[in-house]
Amino acid sequence: MLAALALPAAARTRPHYGGTLRVEVEGDPWQQARRLIFDGLTRIGADGNVRPALAVRWESENNDHRWQFWLRTGVHFHDGSALTSAAVVESLNNLCGANCPWAAVRAVGSSVVFTGDSPMPNLPALLAGDQLLIVAGFNANGETSPMRPLIGTGAFQPEGVSNGVFSLTANDASWEGRPFLDRIEIAGHKSIRDQWLDLSVGRADLVEVPAEQLRQAREQRLTVVASPPVSLLALAVAGSGALANPNLRAAIALAVDRGALSNVIFQKQGEIAASLLPSALTGYSFLFSADRDLNKTRALRGGLTSPPLTLSTDGGEAMQLAAQRIALNLREAGFNVQTAGAPQHGDLVLLRLTLATSQPQAALESLLRAAGVATPVLASDPAGLFQAEREFLDTHTLIPLLYLPRAYAFGGRVRDLRLGPDGTPLLAGISLQDTP
Repeated sequence: MLAALALPAAARTRPHYGGTLRVEVEGDPWQQARRLIFDGLTRIGADGNVRPALAVRWESENNDHRWQFWLRTGVHFHDGSALTSAAVVESLNNLCGANCPWAAVRAVGSSVVFTGDSPMPNLPALLAGDQLLIVAGFNANGETSPMRPLIGTGAFQPEGVSNGVFSLTANDASWEGRPFLDRIEIAGHKSIRDQWLDLSVGRADLVEVPAEQLRQAREQRLTVVASPPVSLLALAVAGSGALANPNLRAAIALAVDRGALSNVIFQKQGEIAASLLPSALTGYSFLFSADRDLNKTRALRGGLTSPPLTLSTDGGEAMQLAAQRIALNLREAGFNVQTAGAPQHGDLVLLRLTLATSQPQAALESLLRAAGVATPVLASDPAGLFQAEREFLDTHTLIPLLYLPRAYAFGGRVRDLRLGPDGTPLLAGISLQDTP
């Protein structure tokens, strides 16, 4: 009798093919779409370690100065053209620019070879990053053309944009196998209030839950999935111009009240951070002080008159409030700071950096590169990683503030929703219950 009852239950939970997943986001829908359209040579698995993607294996030589990646066979771009080593090299050269982790990349048969002037121990992990996904569709000048849109090898291919909704259709020839969904529609620039309303009335299947509203979402009985703290809130400080004096930058680092940001703005979600890597990865983050010290701030300023400074951010309401709170902290410390609504190449920028892997060495280099520091991290032991962090943080050009979780709410017909190591929803693995 129990076996007979189990069969219908299994049938109800078995993934279905078909249907359209409706996603709503506060920002640009492209940020969610790109991982569906493009693949990297590698990817970060659910355990935070590097896994094969368009490359099936790789080897390093000469103390990590040379890496060779062998491509997966039988993979095609969305237009039917074959994935070749030449296409991979063209994509990487066009997208990477001057801040590549390597000195040169070339095609060798069905493989791609990277060489560097310095060791590149973290290259497999770096190749999984969004900025190095493999893209075709460049013209002879390495630019995109409206006549030939960018194409990838991913599980979905772009269909078009209409009324702010980015539509994608399943790639039947995907090298990973056809996804369960037929379509994904991503509506961008939607307020959190509108997202939650659309979810409640069935106009959306998946919406965002900002960290500061996690408690509210659960109180409203939304079905929520949340990541560990993987989103680093940090203050980027210009190392030249008005803030060329290192004492001024050090004073700014001591003037920010992380506790108020955590308790008031972000509702005690996540954890206060004064290090780039969270404690869970290294165990040494307590060695970096997160305390505010106005007396030391004033001593470092030494009576210097603060030049006019601009603090900007490109985030939503919470990021704007956080920027205003930081500006208030700095004014209390004697700095002349004004906030701006949009990011610019100014003095101070409040930004978020994502922790994409659980490998501490690769994670640290990824964070540094995201902050504009193209320096390889060669140390792998805790003492060496601590020293590398300490040397960089002592420049006070990037001030870690908080580590926050990423979270999403979803409707009743969504099945098999999982978050990646960086907290992004793995949309390609979702299926819908009771699809037509």
